[in-house]
Amino acid sequence: MDAWLHSRAEVRERRGLQRSATPQGTVIDLASNDYLGLSADARVIEASTQALHDHGAGARASRVVCGTNQAHQYLEEQLCLLTGHDSALAFSSGYTANLGVLAALGGPGTLMIFDAHVHASLRDGIKLSRSPAVEVPHNDLNAIAAALAGRTQPRAVVVLESIYSVLGDAADLAAAAGLCATYDALLLVDEAHGIGVAGGGRGAVAAAGLAGSVHVAATATLSKALGSQGGAVLGSTLLREHLVNTARTFIFDTALAPAAAAAGARAAAIVREEPGLAAALLRNAEVLAQRCGVAPSAGAVQSVPVGSAALAAEIATELRLEGVSVGCFRPPSVPDGVSRLRLTARGNLTAQELDTGTTAVARVLAAANSAAENSAMASINHGKASNPA
Repeated sequence: MDAWLHSRAEVRERRGLQRSATPQGTVIDLASNDYLGLSADARVIEASTQALHDHGAGARASRVVCGTNQAHQYLEEQLCLLTGHDSALAFSSGYTANLGVLAALGGPGTLMIFDAHVHASLRDGIKLSRSPAVEVPHNDLNAIAAALAGRTQPRAVVVLESIYSVLGDAADLAAAAGLCATYDALLLVDEAHGIGVAGGGRGAVAAAGLAGSVHVAATATLSKALGSQGGAVLGSTLLREHLVNTARTFIFDTALAPAAAAAGARAAAIVREEPGLAAALLRNAEVLAQRCGVAPSAGAVQSVPVGSAALAAEIATELRLEGVSVGCFRPPSVPDGVSRLRLTARGNLTAQELDTGTTAVARVLAAANSAAENSAMASINHGKASNPA
């Protein structure tokens, strides 16, 4: 096994796919998912600290044993107030929320139809559901309609993201929900990158007027715009009851830590009360995109294609040395196989941070493009010299 692990590390290194998980120093943050800066908000920290004193460091048990407390109930109430959904159920992470809801809704009688760009957690949930599944091309409503019309199963779930995590583009939720209503299917929307960002912070489902629809449910994470940790499934009271009784990642997992639940609840309330936070984020996102030479996305993430995995890693490392942290997305994290820098806007970025960060990114990208052009020209000239006419 040790020899095999060494061989895998060598392959990753050769392909430019080696990753690390090390603490960061003080940098301009264009990489994290703390879209609104709420992880460091004094009100959020105060709520988390109070929950530590009131409930302890851990939840002590599964939610269905004795792990549920007032912090979880208050979180679920605040999420409903923010998003407009009838009911919410908190999980220990967004990942376990996606696994739990898909496995609980799946089986041989449920067809899973999923967009080609959905997150790994959704793909894993579909696999765990043991359902027949159809992958459709990205944002292809005609393919979704064809899959729904041709299904032989009594139930169907269409799985999309409201705002996609790599390219930053948005799904047409209204049209997808219309298809699900027509074909008696459920639209499950991952709002990881939508809540706190779209619809004045209420999320893309609410912005489309779909919250509370019998044909629409959503999942969310507390670890992005809400600045905490944990996840939730949002939908009908009937769906919540089904998950409490059948979702394995809810029943068999220790409950979300009360401090994280309280922090998420306070953050949700802040987002609801202060829609200007989401507006500031989107303004900064537009500035970030324009200065880095890409079209603005639907959310916080701005995607910059750079070519090879090795080049993406090299650019990210150079920027880190200059004090700017950016995301480096390489296979298998990118759905189209194109390595890219993933630049994340935050609502609390200062004008100075934006100016310094974008100047560095633009300069390093220009240098990398120039080097690539020179290398290509040298290769062409070498070919001509080797094969004279």
